[in-house]
Amino acid sequence: MRCGLLDAIMPVITFLGFAAVLWIVIAIVLFCSKKYRQRGLMLAYGLITYLILGNTILKNVIARPRPCWIRPEVELIVAAPKDYSFPSGHTMTGFVAATILMHYDRRWGAVAYVVAALIGFSRLYLYVHFPSDVLGGAVLGVLTGIVVVRVTEWVRGRRAMKTETK
Repeated sequence: MRCGLLDAIMPVITFLGFAAVLWIVIAIVLFCSKKYRQRGLMLAYGLITYLILGNTILKNVIARPRPCWIRPEVELIVAAPKDYSFPSGHTMTGFVAATILMHYDRRWGAVAYVVAALIGFSRLYLYVHFPSDVLGGAVLGVLTGIVVVRVTEWVRGRRAMKTETK
């Protein structure tokens, strides 16, 4: 399935998720503001957690081949990725970031979820992931985001309690 307009747009959208650069830039911008520093740190924690869990552990343990490896006769409009397929890292980082951003601001979180979903769809359109890779990346991203928010707030609460007792 091909469409001239989507053939032009989808590589750009997928690039937004490449190496989590968009989300890293947002984390840095947030971190540079004293008012939003905690959000930037939490976003960085989420992305580091993804890197360890999704990209380093799960991709290599599951070792699922990509659809473009299984059917190399399908012409790609982007370079074929070299790492394994499950979970979709582009999608997982987007949903980690969106979940964390949603915790603080529903408007920005909603925008981030739309961007994350578009990035996930782009991975399907470009034939570099199976639907279950993208769905798994989204679910793992949301769960990772929730865990990072809860653990970070728990640690912050513990620090506050220690400060109050001194």
